[in-house]
Amino acid sequence: MRIELVNTGDELLLGDTINTNAAWIGQRIAALGLMVARQTIVSDGPVIKDAIAEAAARSDVVLVSGGLGPTNDDLTRESAAEILGLPLVQDPGITAHLEAFFAKRNRVMVASNLRQAMVPAGALVLDNPWGTAPGLYFPAELSHACGWNAHIFLLPGPPRELKPMMENLVEPRLRELLPDGASRRVLYLKITGVGESDIVEKVEKKLEAVPGLTLGYCIRQGDVDVRLSGQSEPVETGAAIVREHLGPCIVSEDRRMIEEVLVQTLADRGQWLSTAESCTGGFMASRITDVSGASRVFGHGIVTYANEAKQRHLGVSAQLLEQHGAVSEPVAAAMAEGVLAVSGADHALAITGIAGPTGGSEDKPVGTVFIGLASKGSATVVRRFFYPGSRDRFKLLSSQAALEMLRRRLFELPLA
Repeated sequence: MRIELVNTGDELLLGDTINTNAAWIGQRIAALGLMVARQTIVSDGPVIKDAIAEAAARSDVVLVSGGLGPTNDDLTRESAAEILGLPLVQDPGITAHLEAFFAKRNRVMVASNLRQAMVPAGALVLDNPWGTAPGLYFPAELSHACGWNAHIFLLPGPPRELKPMMENLVEPRLRELLPDGASRRVLYLKITGVGESDIVEKVEKKLEAVPGLTLGYCIRQGDVDVRLSGQSEPVETGAAIVREHLGPCIVSEDRRMIEEVLVQTLADRGQWLSTAESCTGGFMASRITDVSGASRVFGHGIVTYANEAKQRHLGVSAQLLEQHGAVSEPVAAAMAEGVLAVSGADHALAITGIAGPTGGSEDKPVGTVFIGLASKGSATVVRRFFYPGSRDRFKLLSSQAALEMLRRRLFELPLA
């Protein structure tokens, strides 16, 4: 099955908006055992018609995102109707949804919004309870008059609207379109604490020797996804190889990030986590609270950037700071133990380091970070890491290392 993706919007071409929709849709399609054959980005306006026609002429499925809004440059709906020779008719169900949507928000619906209620005859409406732009599905028979056999889906551009529509309404239809016997499986094993070259050294040759298995990597800052695809048997054989050689480093097998795994694990155990951060400025706490349900496990996140704050809020002694410096193993331990005591949590993580580009020394160069982990009933541990580079990269990798220390403690794995 050939699938193409057409993204619309001047903001994508200008770089004002990062095209996260394309990456996300590609991942969802891969999870079905398929692959997007081509991605096209076009500006708002008449060029949308050409892009849809070109994709439909050579594809089985065309996914179009964006251009379904109420303004005069939102032409995706009209373009598809013109290409397929379908008249536009006002849909009473969409009209009622629009009226209710604006009334619920105490806003007046302007006449231009009724453009979104216009539906090409024969197209199926994909409901959008998350916004005003409904999606549309054109079954392949509507394209036969053009000499094509393409199923065309029009989806809204905003991710908060596109994602649930894709998951709940588009993917079930794509599964129905899969040819009989198509049972490809895709498995992502998320690895942290190990570089790509180490992963290659440990498992690549073994995985390449598995008949019918396709291997790929998705490299991120902080972790690496090992992607295994094929029929169920070779995928499971490959997964067993990765588990055998990299088991302690596997964070998840369902694409969950480490913070998601930790929040769920702590919630299942009825435990609480607190954090104390200096150089990361609350980035670790932000990652945790980005996870739905974090309020069940996270009560305190303290940013103690200045030495005076470390003393006042965490009880770090002035003598300790004077003797060892704020960026040191003893201070990291004291910060972790201090926030553990203040919060009453079960576990506490503390980070102190030198993000740069200034402030380093010969024995503590820029990029040095100490991470402390304190837990009730366990000895406090501190690890030193080195992450030179940009400040945002330093924050991400430092927080990743801290969360990995906690994950290993929770699952009784050796600390790196």
